[in-house]
Amino acid sequence: MRPNMSSKLILEGIARQLCVTAVYNKMAVTLAPHILYTKHGELYVDGVTMERDGRPPRELKLGAFKLTGLNDVALSDRAFEPQSLFNPAEPRYEGTTLFAVNVPA
Repeated sequence: MRPNMSSKLILEGIARQLCVTAVYNKMAVTLAPHILYTKHGELYVDGVTMERDGRPPRELKLGAFKLTGLNDVALSDRAFEPQSLFNPAEPRYEGTTLFAVNVPA
């Protein structure tokens, strides 16, 4: 795994709690990235989809996105608060987390 521009922008989004925009499955998405981790030797980001094709989702949920599937990644100036549906202590993140948002206690 070599860091690329997308992973650097995701890391910056997590660190600064700023959304990122990208194209995923041919759809424009705005994500609030919560964690960057590895799975099967690949980079993944779990984040909350704030907008899909310019519209907010019916409900907020945490989704997993393979980094190689995110295209045209850009940092947004839209800030986000860590969502309570994100639990950094989940077993799937154990030993695989590269960087995650700080979740208030």
